[in-house]
Amino acid sequence: MTKIKAALFGTGFMGRVHTEAVRRLGNVEVVAIAGSSDARAKAFADETGIPRSTGNWEQLLEDKSIDAVHILTPNHLHFPMAKAALEAGKHVICEKPLATSVVEGEALVALAAKTGLANCTFHNIRAYPQVQNMKAIVEAGDLGEIWAVQGTYSQDWLLYDTDWNWRIEEGPSRTFADIGTHWCDLAEFVTGQRISALCADLNTFHKTRKKPMGSVETFSGKTLSPDQYTEVAIETEDFASMIFRMGNGGRGSMTASQISAGRKNRLALEIFGSKGGLMWNGEQPDELWIGKRNEPNQLVVKDPSLLRGGAGKFADLPGGHSEGYDDTFKQTVRRFYQTVADRGAKIEYPVFTDGVRQLKIIDAVLKSSTSHGWVEV
Repeated sequence: MTKIKAALFGTGFMGRVHTEAVRRLGNVEVVAIAGSSDARAKAFADETGIPRSTGNWEQLLEDKSIDAVHILTPNHLHFPMAKAALEAGKHVICEKPLATSVVEGEALVALAAKTGLANCTFHNIRAYPQVQNMKAIVEAGDLGEIWAVQGTYSQDWLLYDTDWNWRIEEGPSRTFADIGTHWCDLAEFVTGQRISALCADLNTFHKTRKKPMGSVETFSGKTLSPDQYTEVAIETEDFASMIFRMGNGGRGSMTASQISAGRKNRLALEIFGSKGGLMWNGEQPDELWIGKRNEPNQLVVKDPSLLRGGAGKFADLPGGHSEGYDDTFKQTVRRFYQTVADRGAKIEYPVFTDGVRQLKIIDAVLKSSTSHGWVEV
């Protein structure tokens, strides 16, 4: 079997997760890693057994044997890397946000269409089996007319002023762009409805933070001593709240937080319609709550044979065997590489146009928070 060859750009948290996900497929090989320096790339390659490493990502695009590129770097690098990769004839998976502006995102959509290459904006949350189950239940009409959509994406890893990550300096949005967009993509994907207008409020609780003098990986760096920091002013938000209208007349509310003590990675989505309700929490991904008015509620545990529609295809393990965060990466990259191998295969993952959609929502959120008013999306 001829294996598809992939290169990864980025040696942080996402670099490890994507490396493991690709290797679980069997028909795709991670042949190269690009980092911010030769030393960092080599250290990652030595640890993970990747044969080639470099601090020059452009060098890898010259290699005609590489079929696809995963872009897992800080946000400002997404656009130039994705553009260069497409121009070099590479299929592209890009972590969200797709770019730093709608104009850049739309340019990537146009370039991907022109080249005919496979493209993916990595909103992996869609690939949980119970998320697919929720979508199938909504599409079947079991909830009736969708009236209310609400929830949160709450974390605590930036609770203290000594907590740090490169996302803090990326701007102009941090918490909403980083995790709020995951929630919005999920809400629109499951309901099939678009957020048509919104009113948002962003707040930065830590006006200054203590930045480590060295590099700190995502979700780490919590035990440095005082002499290892320098104090800097912060502009990106710690917390975001939003009320919104959906295209079908429904209403909604959500929060995104990186300062919620005790919440490690809680993405909760509730959907209520004229016939019933649903609730899913990413910290307990195998469970789906189904709400009823005149009969007992249900708590459904993931079992591929009992999931609705095509949701069972997103579960590889039988009932009672948990599938979690890393499995969503496997399911997403599996479907991406199916379209790389067969350009006529059905697309079952978020593409660049989905990335542009979230860039438009980010713009509306920033405008609304600044103007203190409603903004159409």
